[in-house]
Amino acid sequence: MYFKINNELSKDAMLIREEVFMQEQGFKNEFDDIDDISTHIVLYDDNNSPVGCCRVYPDEAVGRFIFGRLAVRKKYRGQDMGRKIMEKAIEYLSSIGASYISLSAQVQAKGFYANFGFIEEGAEYLDEHCPHIHMVKELEDRCVV
Repeated sequence: MYFKINNELSKDAMLIREEVFMQEQGFKNEFDDIDDISTHIVLYDDNNSPVGCCRVYPDEAVGRFIFGRLAVRKKYRGQDMGRKIMEKAIEYLSSIGASYISLSAQVQAKGFYANFGFIEEGAEYLDEHCPHIHMVKELEDRCVV
């Protein structure tokens, strides 16, 4: 397993998101201008096949980032691939000085994000007829000696 981290939306990330969000879940508005300002993280298996992906991008305030579009292809589910992608994203964001991460979680996945320390904030809302909840996480402060 290995990761590729890029500032451009790759064909592999597009493939994963089309399969998961559009074909499986029926979302119509999957790609947007945010893809142009995002860092895209893609996980590959040992045969160079794309497994899953996510994107992160800066929020309005310094040190704040938004996490999104976490997707794992069907044949790789149940193998902790989502956890690996989430850990890599948090590691990446920590390495660039992020202090705060927010995300819009599908309600059915909020427990997954809670396992990483994300806390629900606000009321549930619909995004393309799918219930979502806003979640936030503060990263630990790091002292430089």
